Amino acid sequence: MKPLGVAFLMGLLLVIGTPASGAEPQGGRPRARELGITAGVLPPGPLDAITDVAGVRVGQVTLIEGADIRTGVTAILPHGGNLYQDKVPAGFAVGNGFGKFAGSTQIGELGELETPIVLTNTLSVAEAIAGAVEWTLAQPGNEEVRSVNAVVGETNDGYLNAIRARRVTKEDVLKAIETATGGPVAEGNVGGGTGTQAFGWKGGIGTSSRRLPAAYGGYTVGVLVQTNYGGVLTIAGAPVGKELGRYYLKGAAEEIKPDGSIVVVIATDAPLSDRNLTRLARRAFNGIAVTGSPMTNGSGDYALAFSTAESVRRTVARRSAVAELADLPNDQMSPLFQAVMEATEEAIYNAMLQAVTLKGADGHVLKALPLDRLSEILARHGVGAAARP
Repeated sequence: MKPLGVAFLMGLLLVIGTPASGAEPQGGRPRARELGITAGVLPPGPLDAITDVAGVRVGQVTLIEGADIRTGVTAILPHGGNLYQDKVPAGFAVGNGFGKFAGSTQIGELGELETPIVLTNTLSVAEAIAGAVEWTLAQPGNEEVRSVNAVVGETNDGYLNAIRARRVTKEDVLKAIETATGGPVAEGNVGGGTGTQAFGWKGGIGTSSRRLPAAYGGYTVGVLVQTNYGGVLTIAGAPVGKELGRYYLKGAAEEIKPDGSIVVVIATDAPLSDRNLTRLARRAFNGIAVTGSPMTNGSGDYALAFSTAESVRRTVARRSAVAELADLPNDQMSPLFQAVMEATEEAIYNAMLQAVTLKGADGHVLKALPLDRLSEILARHGVGAAARP
């Protein structure tokens, strides 16, 4: 029997409720690279996760209770200090705007991030804002703060989760933020991705990273996704959705609905301005597209990018007077564009591959991608470990 992964064990420790209620065991499923699936040409970081960007932390609270609570919270922190006092530059992009992304207009206006990024379900945005605000106000040095731009993204997990119960609380959000750490990141049915789907299969949280060659700065780009969207699933060019017989526009009687949303959070240690971070965020949609999504009318497709580089951090001193900041020039952005496209694509594969079959509200079931059939399809199209001599 394959031993349980570190990432899974970390996620399990944060589960509240009874995991036996509708969920199959989550250990033992592979990530994309374990199947020989690679997206693009750049190498990943050592963890192949957003936490490969030094200082980035991720915390998750998973809520699986009774027959119908299948939801949670995922929090991403750019660094371990006071985010309000030491803000980081950020950029935000919208592919299709059917969703709620709290705090996005101020990011667009000021180009900076001052709270953790919180991901949850559609009807729990208010609780997530409350948690992010309370945590920020409680940080030493913020005693005089009277305005907080809480940043919260969402996807709708109402197919498996009794979303109207609004089970997520402010305390859950605070726990996700306060337990955030570096290191491996749990994927699949965890955090804000506990009850979500992808292409008619079980989806969830996924992550990946890319490192640029030293000649291009040696920078790292890390991505975390919360999937709940669809289309015609394609994996490394292989028409997986079509061959599995589950895809959008197959036919009215068996149509797979493609709506739902995806949130992409991007971290990098490259010294970027908020303008170039916005450009970087836009390129995440290329990674979404190659997985088979047209970004449909009812899907909220959002990307948020931030830089952790000390040389661009918006400290109190730099916000109080004219300051000189590092700024990677436009001509050096293309390698980063490639990196974010590749990491987004692979993060989506990891979200689906790590997810397990889950039963939830009203007896609804989202099945995990069938690994045996997936391997056959990939091999037939020359993709993955099984296709190699």
